[in-house]
Amino acid sequence: MPKLPRAILFDLDDTIISAFGNVLATWQRAAEEFAGALAPLEPGDLAASIERQSRLLWSDAAWNKEWRVRIADARRLIVASAFAEFVAAGRLFLGPELGQMIADRFTAVREEGLSIFPGAHETLDRLKRLGVRLALVTNGAAEPQRAKVVRFALEERFDHIQIEGEHGFGKPEERTYRHALEALGAEPRQTWMVGDNLEWEIAAPQRLGIYGIWYDGYALGLPSDCDIHPDRIIQSLPELLA
Repeated sequence: MPKLPRAILFDLDDTIISAFGNVLATWQRAAEEFAGALAPLEPGDLAASIERQSRLLWSDAAWNKEWRVRIADARRLIVASAFAEFVAAGRLFLGPELGQMIADRFTAVREEGLSIFPGAHETLDRLKRLGVRLALVTNGAAEPQRAKVVRFALEERFDHIQIEGEHGFGKPEERTYRHALEALGAEPRQTWMVGDNLEWEIAAPQRLGIYGIWYDGYALGLPSDCDIHPDRIIQSLPELLA
């Protein structure tokens, strides 16, 4: 590991704040609140279908780019796709209004459950005191992402905050990283990128010469079929100061 760099680019969701975690459990919790309206469909079966549809749709790069700035609407579409599975199988009819309510409840549960990862504030403050230039680089819509920044007292901890919805571009577009580097006055070889997304925070920055640190905050380990090689793997942000 090199000595501390001139600059570090940080992802936000599931890097500084715990945002998604166990998605299946959250969908099941949301569905269980509408168990009566869903009967005879079990909330667990619906949650599993929603998660399958979610993985399928979010894995499509074009769909991801279009809908990640409209996350609540995206979740409504995902639930509608899951409903369509059961309707097509002739099992039952599920109205669109019910799907929208379940999707919106999932969004609310997610917002309620957001939390800062242990040691995040302390690590950022220490890095800043050591003279490291810090940038927050996050995808997503302007309003909800900015609300997280304010809610978790991150504004004063970063020299540059770059939200996709405010700038009009996001990861893994090359200009996203170059814009952040320019704002910090740093070169790629002087910079680390820390985040949980292997393509957006490791592979794409590495192609520019940035040192990629994968944040495995839920201790899941690299996928068995992963062909991306992080320069370093950490499970807590204080490890950056080790």
